[in-house]
Amino acid sequence: LRESSVVVVGAGGLSSPMLQYLAAAGVGRIGIVDADVVELSNLQRQVIYATGSTGHPKAAEAASRLREINPLVATEVYPVRIAAGNAEEILRGYDLIVDGSDNFPTRYLLNDAALLLRKPLVHGSVYRFEGQVSVFNYRGGPTYRCLFPEPPDPDTVPNCSETGVLGALPGIIGCLQANEVIKIIIGLGDPLAGKLLVFNA
Repeated sequence: LRESSVVVVGAGGLSSPMLQYLAAAGVGRIGIVDADVVELSNLQRQVIYATGSTGHPKAAEAASRLREINPLVATEVYPVRIAAGNAEEILRGYDLIVDGSDNFPTRYLLNDAALLLRKPLVHGSVYRFEGQVSVFNYRGGPTYRCLFPEPPDPDTVPNCSETGVLGALPGIIGCLQANEVIKIIIGLGDPLAGKLLVFNA
């Protein structure tokens, strides 16, 4: 665990518990990619932040919290939006990629980058009362595009701010993602490669 490195894209509801459990477990180096600032409306599901974090950059605030949990964990902050132009440079230096994003373009970008870089991708997503978890590109296994070949039309996909999400749900899915990351790092059990876990709250 101490010798491993994980990069988490998105520092919102999924990543809030996930990041804390990865730091507590002793993952040696954790990268956090997020360009947003903390808003008051985030706090019902993004439990890594407090009211005093409002208006501050999410990635830096999350890294600060991880150092409080485990000062031996090295954190790297990327206060940018992941995009085709910077994805390879940011993701290349890590053993595993974790998708904590909330939109389809980022999910497809992370899938393609993971495939290019030959790294496993731990995926999680939530919608209202339902969440999904899977592991893609693990030892040559299926990718996100194997499950969902084409992105949906952006006009047909509402986001969390439009449809809402049960606050505890991202916490449950984020914990399941952290569990998959730890399983992969220490070689314990069978990762959710080629499997899609669906949780209905």
